[in-house]
Parts: sequence; C-alpha cells; structure tokens
Amino acid sequence: MPENQAISEAETEARIRGICFKTGPPRRFGVELEWLVHDAHDPARPVETARLDAAVTALRGLPLRSALTFEPGGQLELSSLPADSLTDLVESAAADLALVRSLLARLGLGIAGHGHDPWRPPRRFLTTPRYATMETYFDRRGPAGRTMMCNTASVQVCVDAGHEEPGPLGVGRRWRLAHLLGAVLTAAFANSPLRMGAPTGYRSTRQAVWAAMDPGRTLAPPAGPDPRAAWAGYVLDAPVMAVRDGAGAWSVPYGLTFRDWIRTGAPRPPTRDDLDYHVSTLFPPVRPRGHLELRMIDAQRDDGWIVPLAVTVALFDDPQATETVYRVVKPLAETAGPQPAPANPLWRAAARHALADPELRAAAAVCFATALEALPRLGASPAITSAVAAFTDRYVARGRCPADDLLTPATGKEYRP
Repeated sequence: MPENQAISEAETEARIRGICFKTGPPRRFGVELEWLVHDAHDPARPVETARLDAAVTALRGLPLRSALTFEPGGQLELSSLPADSLTDLVESAAADLALVRSLLARLGLGIAGHGHDPWRPPRRFLTTPRYATMETYFDRRGPAGRTMMCNTASVQVCVDAGHEEPGPLGVGRRWRLAHLLGAVLTAAFANSPLRMGAPTGYRSTRQAVWAAMDPGRTLAPPAGPDPRAAWAGYVLDAPVMAVRDGAGAWSVPYGLTFRDWIRTGAPRPPTRDDLDYHVSTLFPPVRPRGHLELRMIDAQRDDGWIVPLAVTVALFDDPQATETVYRVVKPLAETAGPQPAPANPLWRAAARHALADPELRAAAAVCFATALEALPRLGASPAITSAVAAFTDRYVARGRCPADDLLTPATGKEYRP
C-alpha cells in the first residue's frame, strides 16, 4: 500500500501488529543517551540559540557511530546501532561521548546527565512543525508536556521483543517483566530531584512529569495476555496530536482518536504515513518498536549510564537471570494494582521515594545481585561488572539512589520523604 493511500481500521491493526513486535531469539540490544547541554562555567545560565546552533553544526561533523539528534529544549541524544556484545556497545558509545564532550568543551559547553534540568525553566529551541504542534497540544492540559519536551533526559535501553513461544524469553513474559521491573529501574536510577535548584519532593521528577501528562499517550496499555492486541488497541484509541499539512501550520484536533479519524475520514482520511507519525507521538514507559524500548530510566551523570544499560540487558537476555527476576518482581503487581504505569501506586512510590521504599529496595537488591551473576555469562568486560558492583555498594545496598547525592547539598541534610 502506498504511504499516502487511505488506511482502514483492519489494515491499521494489522500494520501495528506486524511491525511493533519482531520476535526471535533475543540477541541484540541498544541504548539511547540523552544529555542536557549547558554552559561549561555556569550550568544555570541559558545557552543562547546562536551558540547552540553553532554547536549543533560542529557536532554533525564528528565521525560518530551513534545517530546524533536533538530534543526540543536542545537536549543532545546519541542513539547506538543495535549490538550483540554489551562490551562492544559500551565501548562504542563511550568513544562517541568522548568526541562529543571534547568538541563541546572547546566551545565552552558541557553535557550533564540529569533526568530533569535542575537549573533552568523550559525553553524550546526547535521550531519545526512537529514540536510547535506538540507544544500546543500539551499546553491544553498544563505545563507538564512543555517540561517533558524541554527539560527532561533519559537513558533508554532497547532489547529484543523475544521468542514467539511462551517461556522466560517469550514476548509476553518480557512485556510483563518490563512493566514491573520498570518501577525498580525507575527507583534505582532516580536522578532528578530538583527544579530551579530546589527539591520537588520526588527522587525522579522526570517520572512524575510523565505521569502528569496526557494519559492517552503516556500511560502503559491495559494489562492482558496478548501484547500485540493491547498495543493495537492503545494506538487506535490514543488521541491524534496533529493532522499534518505540508503547505502550512498543522491542525491540532480536540479529542480525535485515530480510530475516530479512520471511521469519520475527517478532516481527511488518514494514511499509513499518518499512522506511523501517530505512533511516533506515543510515549508509554515501554514502547514496542519491533524491539522493546524501556523509557523509564533517568539520565545519569558522567559514565553512570553504563550501569542501567548493563543491568537491564543482563536481566532481560540471560535466561537464568530473567527467570529469577520475574519471580522477584511478579508480587509487585499487587502493589501496582489495576492502574497502568506510571500512574499506579508502585510507580508513584518509585518516583517519589525510590529505594527508600522497602519493597522496591528489597526487589532491587535481588535484581542487582542477579545482574552481577549474569554479566560474566554475557561476556561483559570486568570494567562493566565493576561499575555495576560499585553502584550496588554505593546505592542499592544502602537504599539510596543518585538523586540522594543531589539532595544532600541542596537541603543541607539527607532527604527524607
């Protein structure tokens, strides 16, 4: 079917089911690293548009192996190629980061890993129709959408969807594991407790922002035995953010779901290209894109991104580890209740209390110990294993997270929710 030909409801569902879950033996993974760009000498100082534009131009000339993109607030993102070696992936991403940091330093700029900008208010740099429309859409509900666009950053870990058959590496099990383990990852790596230099009451303000946004495109699909059916229904019933018009400004409809758009054909019939664009505007904590994209982890400082990448890969791709961890996180479903992530009690506790929550702390302790056992089986380098062990000792074993390091100097005392 041509991209610009009208698409039916049945064709839409078939396309969603066919492209969003590519099954097979899990063997590849990837990482997307978002960073806040700031003045090297004064992180709270706004970076002028012309200065950021010059940096973007210079960065695009670097011989990077990762894809380089920018978010609306000027956040820099490096997206790795799929890899089948954790060590190779870490070394490749680290080499790209070294090039980026070196170039930015010569321009008097730096990059910082925080889930939420701790210094500056939201300010949109990118002026494309996509982001102008997105801002208009989210502003209808409140400030959370603009904050998400311009002031948040994450470590996104991508893993294969899994086997078609049931079992520890089956797609259904991995889908459920992602939504329960996701709360543990949110808590362990919470790193965004500040807004404008002051504590917000959350260890992961970034996650709290996501939970406050449009539920039709940021919450997880309803739980069920068939991830494909759940995702197809979610996509069809999600509100349409924009009806694009290449000749001028895009329209931002009120309350129009993609299913409604197909059935009414107004203001014009949607096409397959419209469907693909619509899917790109959906931001649940776990997004199927042929693989599973885990989107709940706050950006980490310096080289801290290596730890969530290694832990997540170990717990998803080592069969022994994933079986152990699934048994550990399965009881968390009772705390979560029927509401979808990240708006349920489990995920809210992860965002606010992180590993100060006893249930999440206990689960994290087993998850990290299991990951440490699995990493050598996956061929991880000693440096990667050592990084995970150091993080475990510094944070997990003490019921702490990276956010606590930021809260202590901000408040003059240890943070207590």
